Amino acid sequence: MSGLVCGAQRRLPAHTAFARSHGTATGHAGIVGGAGLSHVKDAAQAFGANQSSSSPSFATSGVAPHPGMKAPSPPTDDEVEACWRPVYDTAYLEKVKPFHITPERLYQRIGFRAIMAARWTFDKLTGYGPNMTEAKWLQRMIFLETIAGVPGMVAGVLRHLKSLRSMKRDHGWIHTLLQEAENERMHLLTFFELRKPGPLFRASIIVAQGVFWNLYFIGYLVSPRTCHAAVGFLEEEAVKTYTHALQEIDAGRLWKGKVAPPIACEYWGLKPGASMRDLILAVRADEACHAHVNHTLSGLPATAPNPFAYGASQLP
Repeated sequence: MSGLVCGAQRRLPAHTAFARSHGTATGHAGIVGGAGLSHVKDAAQAFGANQSSSSPSFATSGVAPHPGMKAPSPPTDDEVEACWRPVYDTAYLEKVKPFHITPERLYQRIGFRAIMAARWTFDKLTGYGPNMTEAKWLQRMIFLETIAGVPGMVAGVLRHLKSLRSMKRDHGWIHTLLQEAENERMHLLTFFELRKPGPLFRASIIVAQGVFWNLYFIGYLVSPRTCHAAVGFLEEEAVKTYTHALQEIDAGRLWKGKVAPPIACEYWGLKPGASMRDLILAVRADEACHAHVNHTLSGLPATAPNPFAYGASQLP
């Protein structure tokens, strides 16, 4: 659930504002345990989630804290925090690895097969494979992020409208979903600093976005849990892709001596002069958390409280 909410009107300390908007007491998302969600527990253990928490809600809710997050420093009195930023612990970033939750239920299998078909098509269109150039990598990343920012916004809007017409609370899902969409948009804006797409590429994005938005919109009306499962598997594939990019960087085939754009250093709290490797590590961690969050939400009833809502978990 890494993400941010922009355009806040109130002045708050960064760690407090980030926590309130982000769904945790001090930082990032947790993982839901409990009956029927053993696959989520396994994923949490695979990522080394700490199974203890000082949060009073932990014992009753079964929410484990997501590892690796630390709150950004509070702004000074003359600063207004406009965006809440995911700031990761360096050791945690290196531990994030590709993982996969086996699709056991029907809605999971449908979501998984849909994503596998989409990935096969996307790989063919972008020429994904070994020995890709920097331009090819950026083309793929930019296209991927223009699509990845759609599900959270669609789901958030639909749940918002449902809350309005039913005159009932949403139980905290909307903010989490919109934060996810905003986080993916920040990925796009960061990569856009490194490569400016041409007219044909922009046209393909318009078509893809229009098709995917409407498909996901209809799908979410029919089966929200199938859509969340699909996004969970989509984010698993994103983790694989960024891990591949890191392997290419470590092998010296990509972005030698290239520094991350200033927007990345500001958003993720990277050190000045941070490398492209530092940037990709942070993006991969975001995608891993999106996978956790969506797999978790897919296993919950649509009327259940959001386990990532403020106060549900707390980092040690």
